[in-house]
Amino acid sequence: MKKIVVAGAGGFIGGHLIKTLKETGHQVRAVDIKPLTKWYQITPGVDNLVLDLKNKKNCYQALNGYEEVFNLAADMGGMGFIETHKADCMLSVLINTHLLMVARDLGIQRFFYASSACVYNGEKQTDPKNPGLKESDAYPALAEDGYGWEKLFSERMCRHFREDFGLVTRVPRFHNVYGPYGTYDGGREKAPAAICRKVIESELFDKKDIVIWGDGNQTRSFMYIDDCIKGILDIMYSNIEEPINLGSSEMVSINQLVDYVEEIAGHKLNRKYDLTAPKGVRGRNSDNTLIMKYLGWEPSIPLKTGLQKTYNWIKSEMVNNRGKDPKKIVFNE
Repeated sequence: MKKIVVAGAGGFIGGHLIKTLKETGHQVRAVDIKPLTKWYQITPGVDNLVLDLKNKKNCYQALNGYEEVFNLAADMGGMGFIETHKADCMLSVLINTHLLMVARDLGIQRFFYASSACVYNGEKQTDPKNPGLKESDAYPALAEDGYGWEKLFSERMCRHFREDFGLVTRVPRFHNVYGPYGTYDGGREKAPAAICRKVIESELFDKKDIVIWGDGNQTRSFMYIDDCIKGILDIMYSNIEEPINLGSSEMVSINQLVDYVEEIAGHKLNRKYDLTAPKGVRGRNSDNTLIMKYLGWEPSIPLKTGLQKTYNWIKSEMVNNRGKDPKKIVFNE
């Protein structure tokens, strides 16, 4: 049994990670800035704290008496959020910086930092037929403005705390994680959840059209949450010192993503394209050569399989809110 702190515990990935850690016998302290009523999942038997970890004093309270840290905490969301909240995203640097300093002071044994594919050089993501981003493609640096730069800087902080102070740090670069028990409305949702919601709205509110951001030809890969959690744990307890991709290599266009969700729903919608909406880079995929080398494994749950589970969960949540204005549908606490 380990004594583990999870920062960002009220978020989508954090909720799933805590559930897994608790089920496997660990003592877990869960920390998030959001009130408990806003956490996506709450696992029984966990020490839950509501703290703003941008404040260094709160980091001492969060980590005191514990052995390991998983830092998933960040002010972030989908492209619609990170393109319009660059300063808020950058301020997350205070969370990781203070957690690293406190982890050093308290003798924390292992420290996990969740980075992002947004660290990659934008000039290497201009082709929808992206062959896959290698870890070395983060340099020369030209990260996603705001969010990506914060992630890249925090990666370097982890490296230097490892080199200068001997703190064991592990840093995966997440590629678009999706699944049940996450946000699907409100502006922070990512593409799979947003598309599922829009298609479900067509059933519940008799909508005929679906609005797609951009021309729909931009490409991404999407990793189901179960693969993500396995990757997090495998990387945390590996000997991998450098940042490493954690993502599916199954790349699809946004139009294909809509095709898949329409297939699950059993009906087609009229597509309207908003070319003025935030759309990010043209093509992004995960090159999994390095994770295969180190772990002999890569995320492999097919997108259609994960989307079916995600769609079913979101539809269940939305049916519980049926009759409300779809713009005001919120997560069912």
